[in-house]
Amino acid sequence: MDKLISLAKRRGFIFPSGELYGGLQGFWDFGPLGVELKNNIKRSWWKRFVQERGDVVGLDAAIVTNPKVWEKSGHVEGFADELVECKKCHHRFKADDIANSESHMANGRKCPDCGGELTQSRKFNTMFKTFVGPVEDSSSVAYMRPETAQNIFVNFDTIRQSMRLKIPFGIAQIGKAFRNEITPGNFIFRSREFEQMEIEYFVHPKDDEKWFEAWVAASHTWFTDMGLKADNLRKYEQKKEELAHYAKRTIDIEYKFPFEKGWAELMGIANRTDYDLKAHGLKYRDEVSTEEFIPYVIEPSAGVDRAALAFLLDAYQEVEGGRTTTTESNKEKEIVLRLHKELAPVKVAVLPLSKKEQLSSVAKDIASSLRNKFVTMYDEIASIGRRYRRQDEIGTPFCVTVDFDSLEDKKVTVRDRDTMKQDRIPIAELEDYLTEQLRT
Repeated sequence: MDKLISLAKRRGFIFPSGELYGGLQGFWDFGPLGVELKNNIKRSWWKRFVQERGDVVGLDAAIVTNPKVWEKSGHVEGFADELVECKKCHHRFKADDIANSESHMANGRKCPDCGGELTQSRKFNTMFKTFVGPVEDSSSVAYMRPETAQNIFVNFDTIRQSMRLKIPFGIAQIGKAFRNEITPGNFIFRSREFEQMEIEYFVHPKDDEKWFEAWVAASHTWFTDMGLKADNLRKYEQKKEELAHYAKRTIDIEYKFPFEKGWAELMGIANRTDYDLKAHGLKYRDEVSTEEFIPYVIEPSAGVDRAALAFLLDAYQEVEGGRTTTTESNKEKEIVLRLHKELAPVKVAVLPLSKKEQLSSVAKDIASSLRNKFVTMYDEIASIGRRYRRQDEIGTPFCVTVDFDSLEDKKVTVRDRDTMKQDRIPIAELEDYLTEQLRT
């Protein structure tokens, strides 16, 4: 994990927020490449589960809403974690994390940091409180949303009526959520500000199991289609005592993360039954049968940040001595980020063999042309081998090299990141060639 964190900062993927002033625990900034990666993850997910289906529509709701939403949903009273504190060093921990840690198993009920005695657990509400308007009193209290789901539930009728939707149908949302986590950590795995990709899929109660299984399968398939190794994924069904108060069933798609806990939730698919719509006093009437009922809700819920971490970890590869036989590459290990082409932040890098004007001018023209279709990077600094390796480190699928022969034959060399195979392609056909290669 440390090697990936180092790469993420060095190459402009992810770094601590406010690092100039020491940062703030649980908050991260996504740099130029991190933004592109996150956007590609969201774009792929949205295309698969909204645009390519005829039964799911989208929503982009406010982060701050009427506090009664959170009162009715039970968050104000019950959205809490069990907290314990060390009596010696005063570090605070999530009780569940302490109970499941290896150090706790080995040392008994002791602080994992200093070995001090821990207090009895107490409830800690993890919602961020704020105030709306110029006066900070009880009448102006509001909350930063801890999940995107409730915005969907309270808009159920409005969206259903405006889009003339019939059960079964879903409402999807991608957006920021905030939780005042007791112990954020493991890089971006658990943060206090994060982004969710959620669908609330409304079904007839008699069909809940069928749709639950369908969404588990579809969600798992998306992760493998986007490049995660099947061996690093598993499905874990929560035991009865682990279920949230609203859930009939929950299956977590877990990833084998490289920290102490190992297998941990990447995404959850929950059968929320009719809990939320009932809490908000909402129901559905079938216009054909005239049956009136409260729909059950199947909720596929994934974190964008956590998905980004899994994709980066899965793609990261080190090759001792490099992948070529040149003296230069044998002096050091080489890092290759084998991201799925659809997720790669930069699709194409254009590299003149040298900085000489006759080559750089052609290369810049090619890069400018390709930018109309692909995220394209131009780089003329350092040897061509080092530039190839720089692009390998950030996951760029293809490098286009302009050499002196290009001036005569009007062709360029296209290098594949994964195979290092090089093809000679006419400049006039380059865009079509790359389009086809990026599609496969």
